[in-house]
Amino acid sequence: MKKAIAVVFDMVLVVALMGGFAFAQQDAKGCKDHPLFTRMPNTYIEKCETKEYDEVDFYEPPQGEKSVKVGGREYSIEYRTQKGFEGKRTPLQIMRNYANAARQIGGSVYERTSNNMAYIRILKDGKEVWVKLDPYGGDRYYLIFVEKEAMKQEVVADAKFMAEGISSTGHVAIYGIYFDFNKSDVKPESDPALQEINKLLSNNPNLKVFIVGHTDNVGGVEYNMKLSQARADAVVKVLTTKYKVNPQSLKAYGVGQLAPVAPNKTDEGRAKNRRVELVEQ
Repeated sequence: MKKAIAVVFDMVLVVALMGGFAFAQQDAKGCKDHPLFTRMPNTYIEKCETKEYDEVDFYEPPQGEKSVKVGGREYSIEYRTQKGFEGKRTPLQIMRNYANAARQIGGSVYERTSNNMAYIRILKDGKEVWVKLDPYGGDRYYLIFVEKEAMKQEVVADAKFMAEGISSTGHVAIYGIYFDFNKSDVKPESDPALQEINKLLSNNPNLKVFIVGHTDNVGGVEYNMKLSQARADAVVKVLTTKYKVNPQSLKAYGVGQLAPVAPNKTDEGRAKNRRVELVEQ
């Protein structure tokens, strides 16, 4: 009899355990933890969202003395506590867990204890990642990750716009010609902009232009002068070889950081200064 009761008890225990697993909430479809951090125990992802580029406000670690906008690829996650485990942790506990984990991998952290928010900046594998943590009420918390980068310019000025710019001001800035960091090779994704330059010169056979390379102020002046000259030379080479533009229509010059169009104090300003310009000869 006792053996039979034990068997029945074991079966009930198994069913109870299976029931617990069956009713555990699952992560939202397509959502997963960010590679930087694991999650708090007994939580699941209720929703997540990825944006190719956005800007988020952060308080700059470690002092949090100023607010900064950080632009780049954004991944946001909302975690919730599994049923049956609610009310077991505080917002401060969540904040301290993530803050300590960030410091262990070399991150800089600002803990805003007035509302238990945490702001984290981490340099890892050549990437700069910013993290905002809002532990909300403890049973639900949010993480926003921004992998910092300049916005990719996907809309290219057409030949008509270039012609109007040169006609009205004698020059026009071209955003959409890309180079790797500290290199002068023209990247393949520059083709749309180069095609429009080719169209401009084909439509205006008497037009001669300087191809002028510009940089931001990162690096020394002499280095940037050489880099901008090399990039201007590379653009001329592609235009004359791949697009068969008349070499007599082009001359390459590099002016480095000497002619900014925006302050070099922000990522957005530096991005505007890294450009190629067409200047009428």
